[in-house]
Amino acid sequence: MTISDIVKTLDGTLVAGGQSDRTVGCVVANDLMSDVLLNDGEDMLLLTSLASDQAIRTANIVGAMCVVVHNAKPLPQTMCQVADSLGIPLVSSPLSKYDSCVRIHAFLEAGK
Repeated sequence: MTISDIVKTLDGTLVAGGQSDRTVGCVVANDLMSDVLLNDGEDMLLLTSLASDQAIRTANIVGAMCVVVHNAKPLPQTMCQVADSLGIPLVSSPLSKYDSCVRIHAFLEAGK
């Protein structure tokens, strides 16, 4: 699953950070960035409802390959700027985190 797959599967929009050829290694769905820091999966896809710079900075620390913000929350300009400066793709999705998890699971299962 690549960035373009994520955008398409989650009815999302790539708003910052640009494209990447990295593929998803693991998925973490969480709003508590302190809990995200406890994960050490490779090429993490971070699903969150937290629309703040903190989500991008945490993604950078754990080496996440992409951040998806859910529920069509408005994204602060500073969040987009941080994503651009760190080169972390930032996707906005109208779906809930739960629905996104279901769609990602279905996508990954279909690829097996």
